[in-house]
Amino acid sequence: MIDIPDELIATQYAYNGAAGRAFVAALPGLAGRFLEEWGLRRDGAAMYGMCALVLPVVREADGVPAALKLQLVDEETVGEPVALRAWGAAGAGAVGVLGHDPGTGALLLERLDEGRPLSGIAGGGGVPGGSRLVGEVADARRAVTVLGEVLARLAAVPAPEGLRTLGDAVERMLAAAPEAVARLADEEERRLLADCAAAVREVAGEPGDRLLHWDLHYDNILAGRADAGRAGEWVALDPKPLAGDPGFELFPALDNLFDAGEVVWRFDALTEALGMERDRGRARAWTLGRVLQNAVWAVGDGERQLAPDHAEIARRLLGVR
Repeated sequence: MIDIPDELIATQYAYNGAAGRAFVAALPGLAGRFLEEWGLRRDGAAMYGMCALVLPVVREADGVPAALKLQLVDEETVGEPVALRAWGAAGAGAVGVLGHDPGTGALLLERLDEGRPLSGIAGGGGVPGGSRLVGEVADARRAVTVLGEVLARLAAVPAPEGLRTLGDAVERMLAAAPEAVARLADEEERRLLADCAAAVREVAGEPGDRLLHWDLHYDNILAGRADAGRAGEWVALDPKPLAGDPGFELFPALDNLFDAGEVVWRFDALTEALGMERDRGRARAWTLGRVLQNAVWAVGDGERQLAPDHAEIARRLLGVR
């Protein structure tokens, strides 16, 4: 029996409608199918995120621990096995692929230490207002440094052919930007989003060709396992890959575990890790592009204001204050 978490059901119903309901209904059958076809046995409680159900398993033929990942295939997830294999071939520090079914998107992945996400070394969650205690800042900065090292390895790999591209995403967001700006209720936020769009227009002609993760935050990096030869490594997982400029990768590390006073420090540390410290303007423009992309989506869902953390990131990077 597969227990499907209520949170995963709610997310699928809310964001994917009929397709999400069909996916949830099919999950028990999919799990049973791949446990049998790939010779797996359950090895722990089910885990989940917004998009996927993950079952810890052991491969019965050789006793190798693994993770069976079941998710709805869409434009963001369809490239996951392609990206993971490209990073694996380059030794870039992403989770290994042990099996893949193209028809359903099911993945059999290397097992990582799910109890040790990078967020665990980042200290406490801060205090109201987005500030941290002195010791927590040091821990959070260590997590940012590790993330920057992982990000640099991933972004060094050229994107394989056929992935969605940042160029296409930019074309769509810039086309939608005027309406998104107009729909915001606050005049200052309208100016802020218009500035983000202007920055993106300056770099839109060179969208880049690196293999991007797109969602590299602190919970998408886990410690490797000694029994897989990964002791001491931090390993990336759950990409939503696309081809583009590494500057488009910085936003999740600024927004996740948000601390307004640390935005500029994190930005500087990440641009240095990527070798972009001499081209901070380009990195800044692409980071503002993530603010714009999120705002376009939010306005499309009926919102009339920017997410407060996103607005503050834009202000800090634009030098408003």
